[in-house]
Amino acid sequence: MCEPTPQFDLSAPTISHHLKVLREAGLIGSERRGTWVYHWVIPCTPERLGKLFKPGSISR
Repeated sequence: MCEPTPQFDLSAPTISHHLKVLREAGLIGSERRGTWVYHWVIPCTPERLGKLFKPGSISR
């Protein structure tokens, strides 16, 4: 998917903001190539999130 805006009911600035938040949280990576910015999920992120949200992983 090269142009995500049509896939969501959000404006391009809103999508950019959320991508920035995800990048700052270390969940995605990005690289600028010319005028395009390519984003990807950091490989260990889904596993780390899965462990975080596993039942019983949060102590009360």
